[in-house]
Amino acid sequence: MSVFPLVALAIAISAAEQFQGPPISDEPILRDGQLVFPEGAHIPKSMTQTELDFLDGQIIQTPRGVTPPPVGPIRGASEYEDMAGILLAWEGYSSIVAEMAAAITTVGNAKVFIACDSNSEANTARNSCISAGANSANVITVVRTTNTVWIRDYGPRYVYEGDCRVIVDHTYNRPRPNDNAYSSYFGPQFGHEVYEIPLVHGGGNYHLNGIGTSAATELIMNENPGLSESQIVQYWRDYQNVDTYIHDAFPTSVDYTQHIDMWMLMCGDDRIIISDWPTQSGSTQDQICDWAAGYYQGLGWDVFRVPAFSQGGTHYTYANMVVCNGVVLLPKYNDISDTYDNQAVAAVQAAMPDREVVQITCDSLAYSAGVMHCICMHMPAHAGGIYPTTCLQTPVEGIIDPDDCPNISWISDDDEFDVTSVDIQYSTNDGATWTTLQAGLSPAGSTTVCIPDTPTTQGRLQVLARDGDGNTGGQISGTIIIEGDALEGDVDGDGDVDVVDVLAVIADWDCVDDCAGDVNGDSIVNVEDILVVLANFGL
Repeated sequence: MSVFPLVALAIAISAAEQFQGPPISDEPILRDGQLVFPEGAHIPKSMTQTELDFLDGQIIQTPRGVTPPPVGPIRGASEYEDMAGILLAWEGYSSIVAEMAAAITTVGNAKVFIACDSNSEANTARNSCISAGANSANVITVVRTTNTVWIRDYGPRYVYEGDCRVIVDHTYNRPRPNDNAYSSYFGPQFGHEVYEIPLVHGGGNYHLNGIGTSAATELIMNENPGLSESQIVQYWRDYQNVDTYIHDAFPTSVDYTQHIDMWMLMCGDDRIIISDWPTQSGSTQDQICDWAAGYYQGLGWDVFRVPAFSQGGTHYTYANMVVCNGVVLLPKYNDISDTYDNQAVAAVQAAMPDREVVQITCDSLAYSAGVMHCICMHMPAHAGGIYPTTCLQTPVEGIIDPDDCPNISWISDDDEFDVTSVDIQYSTNDGATWTTLQAGLSPAGSTTVCIPDTPTTQGRLQVLARDGDGNTGGQISGTIIIEGDALEGDVDGDGDVDVVDVLAVIADWDCVDDCAGDVNGDSIVNVEDILVVLANFGL
């Protein structure tokens, strides 16, 4: 692999992670003042000694441009809901990656998006996955250079903005610049907006459910020493609409990463899997896990326990599993008794009875301070099915002056990443009929829209997207009210006096006081109102 400059990024490791690396791992090479990551090397998830020497005690910063948070309604996407696919990287551990791809694309009925450094590597990755049993139609290669396999830590974190998938990206807590830049490349390739959250982070230190609860360990505070805990929690609230609980971290002698995904998995809105330590009862890590189990039980959650072990400098965890639609990829270990493998299977089947458990041997990953969850990232399913969706980021509603021209912005999304154009449409009758105001706009953008000067209490604006198959769909605004000189007899406010207005009067017949059909304002709906409508019929 080629040499990757740091491009003036001030990236460093937090003081909490300065410890000796895992017992079996590869190291990047320091050459001419730059880090080189050899192709296929087993670079560990944790910081290597070479990287520590390279950083020389600097503090990690957030050097990239920080963007404001999403403006539309936000919902964090959980891992147990419907998935479009799983992101992987072809950087060592190829046999495990291929096994994962096989299960995800068949039992999980999802796509895999595999980051590859070159077209040649992409062909190798694709053929290896198909040879392992992957559905070839679901294997997508993305040619973009990465440094390591640990895409959970640097890859895109998806949330929904309205009904559109968008990415919330952080600064990777490692001096691995190509990894750090991957999300900014990946999002635009699939039409997904990318928001930069001002946090230094490793994505494995994070779990969430689908209704606004998330968890991390106190490592996040060590990585962001200029921020208070409340500020960090507020950033996640602003960008992902979640409330985060900060748990104690494991000792680095047990887990080099201190990431929460090494001992916890949220597998339902109120269901969670947490490690237990059968051979190390009472240890610090056992106390942290037992306390967390009690905490979530106190919230009314169902808690399931899976065994975990720390031996010979390696953290063997079953909690670091991958859920994708109908499949759960569960680690198994040659170094651990089959008894514990079987206990883990039983616990997962109890926690997620409708999913098939597929076991994959993961000793080599565990030696490098991570397991399968650490080498994948989830892409949730498109909210609209086969129909494209839009998010009107600057909603237009309420009373608007005639001929007002508000500026609106929007984004869009599609199940095949194929929104071709967007139209801006307007209705005066609550969406019964639409008039196109602007056509052929880009899938994401902004424009000035002039609302027609037609008095109505039932106005609507729609951002309508069209995909390559001709499917359409989009968000409709709240109700727009256009006040003006009312046309006598125009009961429904659509600017015309027609049969609809006659029927509206009849529907309100004999109504008294505040009635839409009371055209002449005498507080009763009768033949006098019909005569007013007929006198103006056709205007």
